[in-house]
Amino acid sequence: MKKSFSRIAVVFAIVSLFVLAHQAWADDDEGRSIGVGVHYWIALDDIDVDDVDEDGVAWVISYQTPLSDVLTVELDVEILPDDFAGADGTVLSPQAFLLLGSDLYGGVGIGIYHADGEFSEDPFYVGRVGIKLDILPEIQLDVSGNYRFTEWDDSVTEDIDTDTVTLAATARLAL
Repeated sequence: MKKSFSRIAVVFAIVSLFVLAHQAWADDDEGRSIGVGVHYWIALDDIDVDDVDEDGVAWVISYQTPLSDVLTVELDVEILPDDFAGADGTVLSPQAFLLLGSDLYGGVGIGIYHADGEFSEDPFYVGRVGIKLDILPEIQLDVSGNYRFTEWDDSVTEDIDTDTVTLAATARLAL
């Protein structure tokens, strides 16, 4: 029961934020952006499992839309390497964030891993702080730090009990 509730909660959170983002998109063209970035992640505890890295790099595809001057919805897909957490293939991680602030911001998010043909049983939760730097009139560099609270399970890997920290940089293009 708990496992199916967790999956339903993740789907509900991501769909709800998508609906809010779509409504904001329909109401106002200003402030929306797409981005491509890189995350450097590191496990906070030692991982004593063979063939499982304690740090690495992941790619991110991102979409942001403002709900107000200081509230933004962000939808991401993180693409982790083939050997992430012992998975046999590439791991995808859809994520949704609610961010407060504009150039300097903080927020919370939720996501889930998809590895070896199935979703993990439990979602992960993320705390984020970041800063957006104007590079050109239509291009920003979004630099953020994330703390990811993760409950690992058999669908990604077992015998790992650690949270992760990421440092991310995303180039954003205004739409």
